[in-house]
Amino acid sequence: MEYLGTALALLGAALAVGLSGIGSSIGVGMAGQAAAGVTAEDPDKFMKCLILQLLPATQGIYGFIVGFLVLIKVNAFGGIVALSTAGGIGILCSCLPMALAGLFSAIHQGKVCVAGIGLVAKRPEEQSKGMLMGAMVETYALLGFLVSFLAVFIPAWA
Repeated sequence: MEYLGTALALLGAALAVGLSGIGSSIGVGMAGQAAAGVTAEDPDKFMKCLILQLLPATQGIYGFIVGFLVLIKVNAFGGIVALSTAGGIGILCSCLPMALAGLFSAIHQGKVCVAGIGLVAKRPEEQSKGMLMGAMVETYALLGFLVSFLAVFIPAWA
């Protein structure tokens, strides 16, 4: 029971990394399928499609950063700190905005990027509009990241 709080904090880190990574892989996978189809028809559109395919990958990066911050918080690299159960629950809850926002926004961003890739297929000069539409979904991943980033360092979780 001494390390229950620490285990809960590490569960939060695992959720932030795992769920945002799952969302990113789904979003990137959907966009990649669309990009492959467009590139098969016109190989010159590869780079335009690739940029749109990469957009949903950022949520996985944000989740990784939150997870890494939790590892720093619990001193995982220098002798794990025994957090209180309340502190562990606090860190677990701090990780949930990134975990959930990362999961769902990456999937939906992938869908928007699939549509953007369709736009590139018909009008390659309009790629920036597809990117902007995809970036709008990113806003909510960034909000989840920011809340988790700040909440992990609330002094009460020590």
